[in-house]
Amino acid sequence: MLRHCNWGVALNEDEPDKDTPISIPLSMLNRHGLVAGATGTGKTVTLQVLAEQLSRAGVPVFASDIKGDLSGIGSAGKPSDKLSKRLEASGQEWNASANPTEFYTLGDSGLGTPLRATVTSFGPILLSKVLELNDTQESVLSLVFHYADTAGLALLDLSDLRAVLNFLTSDEGKADLEDIGGASKATVGVILRKISELSAQGGDVFFGEPEFDTADLLRLDDNGAGIISVLELQKLNQSPALFSTFLMWLLADLFQDLPEVGDADKPSLVFFFDEAHLLFADASKAFLQSVTQTVRLIRSKGVGVFFVTQTPKDVPEDVLAQLGSRIQHQLRAHTPNDAKALKSTVQTFPKSDYDLESLLTTLGIGEAVVTMMDPEGAPTPVAPTRIRAPESQMGPMSEDEIKSAVAASPQHEKYGTAIDNESAREILTKRLESGSEAHDEEQAAGNKVAFPEDSSKGSQSGSGSRSDSRSGSGAGQKEEDSMFSKVVKSSAFKQLTRTAVREITRGIFGTSRRRR
Repeated sequence: MLRHCNWGVALNEDEPDKDTPISIPLSMLNRHGLVAGATGTGKTVTLQVLAEQLSRAGVPVFASDIKGDLSGIGSAGKPSDKLSKRLEASGQEWNASANPTEFYTLGDSGLGTPLRATVTSFGPILLSKVLELNDTQESVLSLVFHYADTAGLALLDLSDLRAVLNFLTSDEGKADLEDIGGASKATVGVILRKISELSAQGGDVFFGEPEFDTADLLRLDDNGAGIISVLELQKLNQSPALFSTFLMWLLADLFQDLPEVGDADKPSLVFFFDEAHLLFADASKAFLQSVTQTVRLIRSKGVGVFFVTQTPKDVPEDVLAQLGSRIQHQLRAHTPNDAKALKSTVQTFPKSDYDLESLLTTLGIGEAVVTMMDPEGAPTPVAPTRIRAPESQMGPMSEDEIKSAVAASPQHEKYGTAIDNESAREILTKRLESGSEAHDEEQAAGNKVAFPEDSSKGSQSGSGSRSDSRSGSGAGQKEEDSMFSKVVKSSAFKQLTRTAVREITRGIFGTSRRRR
């Protein structure tokens, strides 16, 4: 069994040293890492090589594909004169081979099997990041999620969230809004406007069902190779905060569902987080704290996370401190800001005899300065490295090839067709349409909710003994008997809560899993 991920050879005075391979123990890959470098310096190829090596070692991989270049990992590479020269210089044995690959996309935004999440599962903190809400607006949204959880109003897509927000600011729902802490109509109006803007930009494409089960990222093929899940994101340029935050939802969901594994021989999954700077841009304090906590704790679940971005300064210090492996491609120092970023990058590496400021600006394409974790968990000395050539195709597969692979995948059969189950929007619409008539009919038929602690209290309504958790007597019943009361008394709602059979547990990000 492979125990190391071999992905390059050391450079000795600009020439590859065939006798000095560079690798990282598989057992150290859940200590996380960083792949950084300027545009066009080889970050995507480094990611491809690492994914290949991990897959062959029986480790599943998840990677986002921002530019569309990574899809070639599912097709065998092609020989060329340029490749032959590189292989000879590095002493690399090379065999063209494809890797077991699943192609995904967010909702119906492009090629691949659609990935979806319910609004309920996504949670208020992540959704606030996508909507760019301030702290006050985020607090209000958290109260609305709590209300929906308590009332059994499933938030499956953004229309459900709109329905609940509109209801809480209506005459029928204002009492419920006060009960959960209250919020100004202006604040709710801002949230509604942000939701409309997100929808107009196509950013609501992945909210809904069937919800993606993140356990599907941990699969092996029939030969024991880890399946590489590639998420295509080329058509979401208008919603960069959405796709980066969605990746964080995947991590948060994995953290909630996976068992503790301790120090394993190899990770259960390695997660490559491309364009990581988008995740942290304009993030709230609560969001950053949640990211830091997730990265710190998910290691014990056997998941390794590699952030891929241009410079280490794109990643907050608290997160950067937890990244044990560094792969730094060339940096440019054409401007004062570039020079400052270069100095900051050098400071993130262990002390070295190399002049790293000079070295980092003179690296060639496909070369990097590297420090890894050794088997004892200590950082290795800094090593200039020539990255090995991938054995899969460099560059994208054709659309027809991807479509063919997707159509043949059982994942597409599982997630390909959207489902519109009854949820908050339908429940509230029915109740608003029927008004109090349905409630009166149920009351006459004897459909009521009895609370033992109030059973001694008589009703003044003249229709027999009745108790209510929101009003102790008939006085003021018209005001107290809000739409929420009507919903919870309805047989439809009671059936919903019985069949849902789920206990709401909000995780680090306020995320929750709608039980399947």
